[in-house]
Amino acid sequence: MESSHAQRKNEHLSLATKLYNQVHTNSFNSMQVIHKSLPEISLNQVNPVTNCGNLRLAFPFFIEAMTGGSQNALKINQELATVAKKHHLAMALGSASIIFHDPAAKKSFKIVRDVNPDGIIIANLSAKASLEQAKTVIDLLGANALELHINTTQELIMDDGDRDFHWLTNIESLVNHLNIPVIVKEVGFGMDSSTINQLQSIGVSIINVSGRGGTNFAAIEDRRNHTADFSFLDQWGQTTLESMLEAREARTKDTQIIASGGICSPLDVIKAGILGANAVGVAGYFLNILIRDGIDALDKELTSWQIALPRLLALLGCKSFNELPSTNFVLHGEEFEYSQQRNLI
Repeated sequence: MESSHAQRKNEHLSLATKLYNQVHTNSFNSMQVIHKSLPEISLNQVNPVTNCGNLRLAFPFFIEAMTGGSQNALKINQELATVAKKHHLAMALGSASIIFHDPAAKKSFKIVRDVNPDGIIIANLSAKASLEQAKTVIDLLGANALELHINTTQELIMDDGDRDFHWLTNIESLVNHLNIPVIVKEVGFGMDSSTINQLQSIGVSIINVSGRGGTNFAAIEDRRNHTADFSFLDQWGQTTLESMLEAREARTKDTQIIASGGICSPLDVIKAGILGANAVGVAGYFLNILIRDGIDALDKELTSWQIALPRLLALLGCKSFNELPSTNFVLHGEEFEYSQQRNLI
């Protein structure tokens, strides 16, 4: 019988897929890219490789953190690692904090490195994780980077969640004492410019703004909470587009920005790049294809994305992903109003 921690992981997976169509919104629909009729480029001039800090990615999108810690999660991670290897995509895992309570959970994480021995693997822990815990998980996975997730909204909705969120000192210590890149990542509620400034001030150079629009942990934890109703927080936080606008305002030249949260097409990846993303993480969209239609369907979808992205770059006259911020765009509706009130454009 699986532990209570593993059962919680299974509940997260089940609710994430059940609620996906209910909570998923695409803020990038409010962004219109200005077409360039004379791009003056050949497709063979386009190189989709991008750099995010010390991570060199074959494509500007990667498989973002989803799960780990149960038998169901092991199968999903094994299949995700298989397609990540085939398509040369970086892959992040779900939080590995469970292994310190349930050692049997280790195999559901380690399977990713077993399947993909040479790929880019990103480990994931809470921002409160100790240096010893971080090193343990990094060694277990042979991780190329570590994501530290910040998830106050999720924790406060959980009956048994954390209630102390003094994280900055610990994040700074981990950044200073680990020899691989440390990414600080929201879990779907977005970031504002002041949060990004705080992280930059303690030496964080890779920030994943992870906005509202994809997997919604407020909705997930509210379904698991049997003592109070937090459904009024289902729309809490900044969308991914709003978070990217905030990041454009706050980032320094040494800061790398990852966009995630509700990404569901190659065009979304391009739009995130126009707003300054160095890389783009995709979780819920890929997870739902895998669970609903199987690994062959996800394999086909990834092939489609990798065909489309260079062509979209060529359409905009860009030889590389990092040339996208020179592309013109306009905003419509709520996202335009947000940008005006926040003085972001």
